[in-house]
Formats: sequence, structure tokens, C-alpha cells
Amino acid sequence: MKQIGMAILSGLLFGAGLAVSDMLNPDKVLGFLDITSHWDPTLALVMGGALLIHLPTSRWILKQSTPKLASSFSLPALTQIDRPLVVGAVLFGIGWGLVGLCPGPAIILLGGGSSSVVIFVGAMLTGLWMAGYLKHKF
Repeated sequence: MKQIGMAILSGLLFGAGLAVSDMLNPDKVLGFLDITSHWDPTLALVMGGALLIHLPTSRWILKQSTPKLASSFSLPALTQIDRPLVVGAVLFGIGWGLVGLCPGPAIILLGGGSSSVVIFVGAMLTGLWMAGYLKHKF
């Protein structure tokens, strides 16, 4: 039960951070990606702030013998850059650059009922399904 509560709290904190930093606004993201006209550095500042918190905190957490809400740490087994990672990153970047949304903000904005966000989330879920299907197929 503690894990569910912490997951909800983490999600709410992440969503609040997105809202406060205005990263729910696709125009902010697209403004960051558009370096040819009125470049908006806000996203770089948000990412930099996140890294300033994440790097020392994650190092400190991993020095602990066990996590607080689990029996052991669950870290990725793969540490190499491989083809699926690159293909996934490219597809994510293309979608992000075309629409200005990534999964977190899209899920939050889904509550607003915008047809473009509904289409984006539908495409995102289709892509997730296809990735799982293709992974087991090949």
C-alpha cells in the first residue's frame, strides 16, 4: 500500500512540476526546438534543474543497502546503446518535435478533452502496442 501511495505522490509531484514550469504547453517545447527564430531556453533550464536534483540524489539513494519501499533495487540490465534504444529515441524525438508533447504532459492534458491530445495518446498507445508486438515477433 505504501508503494501505491508513493507512486501517486510521485506522479502528482511530477505533474505539478510540469504545470509550474509550463511544460504542459506544447508551444514551449516547440519554441525550444525552434532554434531558427525566437528560441525559448525554458526547457533547457527545466532539464538542468532536474539534473541538479537527480544526480546527487540518485547517487545517494544507490549507496543505501536497500530501497525504502522495495526489497531490492531494480536497475536496467542493459547498459549498452543498442539498435532498439536508438530507434526508440529517434521515434520519440520525431513525435516530440512534431507535436511538442511527450507522454507525461499528454496524459495530464488528456483530461482537457482536446481532440489533438486524444489522437496523440491513441497514436502513442498504438506505438507501445506495436513495439511490444514487434519485439516478440522478431
